[in-house]
Amino acid sequence: MGTGAAGCAWSQGLAYLGACTAAYITLRFTCAVLRGVRMYLLSSVWKTDLKAYGEWAVVTGATSGIGKAYAHEFAKRGLNVILISRTRELLEKVAAEIEETYGCKTRIIQADFCKGREIYEPIKSGLKDMNIGILVNNVGMLPAQKTLRFLDPEDMEEKIPDVVNCNILSMYKMTQIVLPGMLERKRGAIVNISSEAGSHPHPLHAMYSSTKACMNFFSKALEAEYRSFGITVQCVAPLFVATKLVPDKKPSLTVKSAEDFAREAVNTIGFATYTNGCLVHGIQSFLFELLVPEWLRLSDLSIKSQLQKKSQNKRRK
Repeated sequence: MGTGAAGCAWSQGLAYLGACTAAYITLRFTCAVLRGVRMYLLSSVWKTDLKAYGEWAVVTGATSGIGKAYAHEFAKRGLNVILISRTRELLEKVAAEIEETYGCKTRIIQADFCKGREIYEPIKSGLKDMNIGILVNNVGMLPAQKTLRFLDPEDMEEKIPDVVNCNILSMYKMTQIVLPGMLERKRGAIVNISSEAGSHPHPLHAMYSSTKACMNFFSKALEAEYRSFGITVQCVAPLFVATKLVPDKKPSLTVKSAEDFAREAVNTIGFATYTNGCLVHGIQSFLFELLVPEWLRLSDLSIKSQLQKKSQNKRRK
């Protein structure tokens, strides 16, 4: 009798545990679906009035890729745009395109974000007394286009300060410059373009992944500090977007063009403080999180597989 009762209790306990696990998974999935509907579907219908944040939008890394697409999208929605990037000729070209297409005002500021603190005084002077409603910290760089161990690139001595300055210092300093004016007006939005690579450690892209993780943490902390002051802080973590950063990727079902991505991502401003930017990337991220645990991503098997794939691709070329 005792053994039978114990077995019955054990079975009931397992059944209860199974039911709780199923309920947790169902609840998590339901919440993810509801967040996705609000973030990606409702936001495309009830769009945020971006002009309510202010007259001007500032975009760093604005002459190509996601930055250029954001600048065009803001102009399309009635904002004037300040473009900041390294090459004056490209800045002038993009500014002329935007003015001619949308009839808005533009300003350009030339700055190489791989440099140190010395570049920020001219930027601060160029933005002084402007009604800046939105700042997009988009500029960023990969230490290497290939999957490599940290010490593998021969020019890593130069790459380390360049990547830190471009991916991290630029975000801190641009926020420091623009945020005080937003606080005076009690409104504003700061958008930090991160990456899915910042959600988890990514071996063979350790430096890039860790700088993007920094953006994620900074965005979440800043949002908590300043949301009561009327400031929106959003972290955008896309997967693959067809830009110069990943030249081997072309637009497809899962790889967005910069223009399509920016259109969906801008919709989410005011609807989400953390987003993958578009519905397709949101689904990919959810499945990746669910099906590929961190221990597997960090395993020797995963690293060897990536290096082997890299070697095979090199031989094909």
